[in-house]
Amino acid sequence: MKKFKIIVLFLFLVISFQKLEAQVYKYLATGFSVLEKDEKDNWGKWSDYQTTNIMISLDLDKRRIVVYSKEIQYYNIDSFEKQIESDDDLIFPFSCKDIDGETFTISFITRKKQDYRKQLYINQKDVILVYNIVNFKN
Repeated sequence: MKKFKIIVLFLFLVISFQKLEAQVYKYLATGFSVLEKDEKDNWGKWSDYQTTNIMISLDLDKRRIVVYSKEIQYYNIDSFEKQIESDDDLIFPFSCKDIDGETFTISFITRKKQDYRKQLYINQKDVILVYNIVNFKN
């Protein structure tokens, strides 16, 4: 019986340790908007807000961000940038590359003065996507 208790305790510790090390954050996007450059390289206007229900995964161990939209968007994290904090926002920026090798910034932003609303900004060369996100509850 004592051996059984030790084995169960060991298995519990191993499983707990794996959970602590796995740094995967999941979000649910509730809506999005798009900002694009025109043919003269000027930024246009934000598109109308569209409701959505898609999963977004931030996997720090695998260094990637995945947006599970109709076309799945894979982004590899090249570097973790310095956190930026102001009176209004808390910003976690990442330097990323898409599957074509294009470099750009993806930022997770918490709007402090807007009831701590969370947003994900994907800032590419000619387009910016913004997703309103909430923590995904399993």
